[in-house]
Amino acid sequence: MAAVVGGYIAAQPKVSELMVWGARAQLVSGLILVGMASAIDSIGKDPDNAKVGVKLVIAILVAAFAEMGRADAKRGKDIPWMTHAAGGLAIVNVLVAVLWT
Repeated sequence: MAAVVGGYIAAQPKVSELMVWGARAQLVSGLILVGMASAIDSIGKDPDNAKVGVKLVIAILVAAFAEMGRADAKRGKDIPWMTHAAGGLAIVNVLVAVLWT
């Protein structure tokens, strides 16, 4: 998350390579952590599947906007709304994680 939001703040109006790799890492690490939390019985509770689903959809959108924005930036086209969409949705994902109880 820090790579996506930090890259968003530092590289506006373009999507940086840091944002793309941060979005990929966020998606993969989230899937791994949810899989581990579901598989381990010693925790004593299962993850909230609705919350996990919402965070997964948002993480996929962040990765998609970052990938598309970076591909356009490499071609010389700056599409600032994709940068704002990826960074803004990453912040929304953090807010979902913190505020959803």
